[in-house]
Amino acid sequence: MKLILSSLDLKYELEAVVKLFLPAQSFKLTVASTHEGQEGDICFVKREKKALMTSLFVYCRLDGQVANEAGVILSENESECELKLAAYLYRCLSKLTGKKPQWGIITGIRPVKQINAMAAAGLTDEQIRDRLKEVYLCSDKKINMAFAVAKVQEDILASLDDNTFSLYVSIPFCTSRCSYCSFVSQSVESSLPLIPSYVSNLCAEIRYTGQLMQKIGKRLDTVYIGGGTPTAIDAAYLEAIMKTISESFDMSQVREYTVEAGRADTVTEQKLRVIYDGGARRISINPQTLSDDVLKAIGRKHTVEQFFKAYEMAKGFGFDVINTDIIAGLPTDDFDSFKRTVDGIISLAPENITVHTLSIKRAANLNHSGEYDLNADAEKMIDYACDRLIVSGYFPYYLYRQKDQLDGQENIGWALPGREGLYNVYIMEENQTIIAVGAGASTKLVDRSGGRLQRIFNYKFPLEYNKHFDLMIEKKNEVGEFFGLERA
Repeated sequence: MKLILSSLDLKYELEAVVKLFLPAQSFKLTVASTHEGQEGDICFVKREKKALMTSLFVYCRLDGQVANEAGVILSENESECELKLAAYLYRCLSKLTGKKPQWGIITGIRPVKQINAMAAAGLTDEQIRDRLKEVYLCSDKKINMAFAVAKVQEDILASLDDNTFSLYVSIPFCTSRCSYCSFVSQSVESSLPLIPSYVSNLCAEIRYTGQLMQKIGKRLDTVYIGGGTPTAIDAAYLEAIMKTISESFDMSQVREYTVEAGRADTVTEQKLRVIYDGGARRISINPQTLSDDVLKAIGRKHTVEQFFKAYEMAKGFGFDVINTDIIAGLPTDDFDSFKRTVDGIISLAPENITVHTLSIKRAANLNHSGEYDLNADAEKMIDYACDRLIVSGYFPYYLYRQKDQLDGQENIGWALPGREGLYNVYIMEENQTIIAVGAGASTKLVDRSGGRLQRIFNYKFPLEYNKHFDLMIEKKNEVGEFFGLERA
């Protein structure tokens, strides 16, 4: 497939639309004023400004079949032109492939944020629904889901104090790397020499950040320790990190404290005791699937039995919220196996269940192996999970999308009433400052009153994090500058 654009500034959105229909194909991007003389499969997109109007044209040819759309809009606004061209391209490719991705031309990761933005601009629910359906070509099913999430989030966002922030702590180590994983994570075995220095530097960054936020005058609201798999490191290291957090910040008004214990093979009674005594009351234990064969296929070195044992061990400690993650569309999984996973997890009645759709990222081993076919039942799997969770008393409370997700689906966090994860909502809807520490962590500074948002990225890998730690600490001063604190 060749994607031909009349202007390179159309690249991002239109390339994303093509990927909705041809996610497994690579395609060449080129710039030209015409499609004449081009052979093979092509998508040609042209925007031409004429006086006070703009002419738009899309021509697609796939396997010898042709579809095209054209029109004129009385505007030179680039975003309006881009939206209209994306809709033309969607309809042409839908006609040629027989596919109709349910999110339409919404290719961004935060559909609910769009609803909130339109509501803030004064649009009624009916007007928002009409715009999502007519302009963005979104299906009624996905519109309803996005509105359901927005409704659950209303009270959560209303309770947000602008003078607060959340803390994210990155522990980017795992016992092994799952085939679908694209996160910054390294195996504990290969990273043993790095871990002592990493933990020491991480604690130093936590202390520095605590002092900085005290000067700024922001109050800590939620804490999230993620990875990687935080419980992949020794209990003594985890204890040192959590102790440093409690010594560096005022924890008296923290409303939520989460630690990911994602891999069942890393969960021990000693580590759970460290987590509980350290103040965390929300924990994630993530099976991804309740099929040993699928676990083996994705390189996840634990068994279903180990997951159940880890889950029961955590329940025995009395954590307020246990979250479990599952993934639709994993290699070798099928619909019946996925149903058993959904039903099995619901039978445990965890307070939170996150249902992901497999996303094949460029950095994931699965994207390069060619060993497994992509699962064609992802949409059916997600539909089943949604139906079962709703009748089981769960509500969707946060939603996000990723590039290259199977069947154009999404990730949804489900919760029993009153057990929603605050941090997940805040980071997805970008309503609260998230201060991040550790390798691969991304700080997100939010000034709601001034409409400002700024990101600050830590060094990506533990080795460079350790090597350039002084420079990274210096970079933390950008947080103070954002909030008006003069650099020392």
